[in-house]
Amino acid sequence: MSTDYDIIILGAGPAGLTAGIYAARARRSVLILDSGTVGGQTVLTDRVANYPGVAETSGRELSQTMMQQARSFGCEVKPFARIKEVELAGEVKTVTLKNGTRVAAKAVTVASGGVPRKLGVDGEDRFVGHGISYCATCDGEFFADRPIAVVGGGNSALEEAVSLSKFASRITVIHEFDHFQAEPWIVAEAQANEKIGFLMNQRVLGFTGESELATVRSSDKATGAVTETAVDGCFVFIGYVPNSQAVEGQVATNDRGEIITDDALCTNLPGVFAAGDVRVKRTRQITTAVSDGTVAALSALDYLNEAAS
Repeated sequence: MSTDYDIIILGAGPAGLTAGIYAARARRSVLILDSGTVGGQTVLTDRVANYPGVAETSGRELSQTMMQQARSFGCEVKPFARIKEVELAGEVKTVTLKNGTRVAAKAVTVASGGVPRKLGVDGEDRFVGHGISYCATCDGEFFADRPIAVVGGGNSALEEAVSLSKFASRITVIHEFDHFQAEPWIVAEAQANEKIGFLMNQRVLGFTGESELATVRSSDKATGAVTETAVDGCFVFIGYVPNSQAVEGQVATNDRGEIITDDALCTNLPGVFAAGDVRVKRTRQITTAVSDGTVAALSALDYLNEAAS
């Protein structure tokens, strides 16, 4: 079977676009596919203020700039390309789209990202970007001297609550159980923080407000008593869902579905690489996604060069 491209990249977020830029600059033919719009989760960020060398911008604008760069170097970028099947075994990898298009490449980089796990309650989608956030590092400073809530009770939730206490005037941690699923040291640190209070054994019912978030409604799971917590912002940390379904069962993943890689971002399959939020990693930022895209591209180029020698 002849190949259509040298490299196919699954995902047009910062990791995928960066991988495309590096691979295309090396004069390789590159196809970038994304099931949604270009930019991934980045486009949901209203203001990006911590990307080095770039003045404050929107996530959408930053994503568009990255896409233009990728295309300027020769990448073919196809958003809204819904994938039906991916076959990664063997020297030639194939991707079949739901419209019947079938493309092949010598290497594949999976950069399909992921999404924060949502509560799925009334008002959540409405206030994303207008008070509700899933990233403290991205949005914490926008709530300086303002009351906020943090939903969750694991390590991430409590670590971020402590971090957010540098900005917020008051933090209410809302958790579904009467105990935490976090390490004792971070529980103690959060409980010792004068800015942090706790609502335990709560079921979040929904979010209310006009144009911006105003309250978090929750009920006590034992008594049913409803509490309305007045806040200007709410950070939700109840887990993360990687978009690895298309390659499930082919590349090695952990129990959360995150793709396992080595330091060179190689997966267990020759010629298959993973970058960005879809892989096992602790920190998920635009900058770390860009770093992953760089490493994955260089590793893919090494693989192609070795295969040709």
